[in-house]
Amino acid sequence: MRWRSLTSALVGLLGLTVPVPVAAHEIRPAYLQIDESAPGRYQLLWRTPVLSGMRLPVVLRLPNEIHDVIAPAGQELSDSLIERRVVGDGQLSGRRIEFVGLQATITDVLVRVQMLDGTHSTTLVRPSQPWVDIATSQGPLAVAGAYLLHGIEHILLGVDHLLFVLGLILIVRSTRMLLLTVTGFTVAHSITLSLATLGVVHVPAPPVEACIALSILLLASEIVRLQRGEPSLTATWPWAIAFSFGLLHGLGFASALIEIGLPQGDVPLALLTFNVGVEVGQLAFITMVLGVIQLARMPAIVESRLRSVTAYGVGAVAAFWFIQRIAGFWA
Repeated sequence: MRWRSLTSALVGLLGLTVPVPVAAHEIRPAYLQIDESAPGRYQLLWRTPVLSGMRLPVVLRLPNEIHDVIAPAGQELSDSLIERRVVGDGQLSGRRIEFVGLQATITDVLVRVQMLDGTHSTTLVRPSQPWVDIATSQGPLAVAGAYLLHGIEHILLGVDHLLFVLGLILIVRSTRMLLLTVTGFTVAHSITLSLATLGVVHVPAPPVEACIALSILLLASEIVRLQRGEPSLTATWPWAIAFSFGLLHGLGFASALIEIGLPQGDVPLALLTFNVGVEVGQLAFITMVLGVIQLARMPAIVESRLRSVTAYGVGAVAAFWFIQRIAGFWA
């Protein structure tokens, strides 16, 4: 029974870290922005993410009546390809835009549309339904839903943030203190997420990503110190440490939101619902981890060893990310 408990717990906890050494923050949504510049004429910005040098295999298909007015211009960035074009000769309102090949991926597309009459919409397109119908109008409920889902997906696919939260769970044994610690982390990253997204604070993304990896590595070392019976600052003041590093992680959340932008006229709503989505995903992850630990019901000595093994696993992944991201400065 002990080995069965140990095996189930290893699958539940270590399984969160093993398959993801290069996946943190790599799965980002594609993005399509449509701005009506004149009656029947539209400026399009089409951004597709790049993973390991490969472009997302998705092709934008416009209605047959819509043609290029100005030839497309491309720009290659380190993590994405951007195509700008001007199209016209017809109305997009009430028409369908397809994303050919999206159904074969796990990537979503965020579509923002701004019309001359002030009508605007924000839609999250999923692989299961790889098209968007350009509506004549869209209420705030649809905008809230799109950014809420994007926030949930971002935290659940942002493995580095989840590993940091996992580290907090392994250090803080008291449920009450864990709630205070997670609250401190939430408040902190909400502050920097808002400030960075609104342009009040600007920090380049590469150093932020490297520092996030370093924060996970430091937290893993704190778990090891605690298991050895040595003094641990994080164990003594977990909420303070979580708040401090939460400010850093909020800048990481903001980088994704800045890439897709905020809809004009609904900035507060989009920012709020994205943040709520991040919290919903974070709470779901915490509930899952605590559930795995509770179901395992292993002896104290086995649990202690498992915590140490998990700490070394998390630390190794974080160290790899840190070196990789530092090396990326000179790539």
